[in-house]
Amino acid sequence: MIAFVSGPVAALAPTTAVIEVGGIGMAVQCTPGTLAGLRIGTDARLATSLVVREDSLTLYGFADDDERQVFELLQTASGVGPRLAQAMLATHSPDALRTAVATGDEKALTAVSGIGKKGAQKLLLELKDRLGDPVGARIGQQGVGTPVSSSWRDQLQAALIGLGYGTREADEAVTAVTPQAEAAIAGGGQAPVPQLLRAALQTLNRAR
Repeated sequence: MIAFVSGPVAALAPTTAVIEVGGIGMAVQCTPGTLAGLRIGTDARLATSLVVREDSLTLYGFADDDERQVFELLQTASGVGPRLAQAMLATHSPDALRTAVATGDEKALTAVSGIGKKGAQKLLLELKDRLGDPVGARIGQQGVGTPVSSSWRDQLQAALIGLGYGTREADEAVTAVTPQAEAAIAGGGQAPVPQLLRAALQTLNRAR
């Protein structure tokens, strides 16, 4: 198993970072929150989990070992593959997921793209004794469903700047997708940062 990769960031894409390790470029699948903390040309260390399939080897990267551990624990639930587990971590921090499971918060799980009410109920049952208690705060002190970033706007802007766009371009792209984010929030969910990032990139590509 590849526990982590460390080296200069060679390239960044909407869902992938390329880390140079010993002269080899390792493509690592990451959440927007993780990508937002990377910069091309600077050194980075990502905790990783290697997912082996018959036709592929995919390396998933995380900001720390805790995220990696939760990513792997989530996949012990039936119906949860690496993509859905990563989507859950793109929407909620590890402690927010632990809190949601510990308190039976369906709404927090249905905020994740790809999880409906029945799926959330099933996950709450299966994960109840697997994720453990929140490590950063006691239940009751941390808001259930707390997103990875304090603001979806900040997270989205940081991801765009990390991909090489200027501050003005990033601001304009965030403004363009604001109605989509507000619609999701008005519906009782949270702003879907991965989908918003894709929409923002499409807006920027059309502008060029």
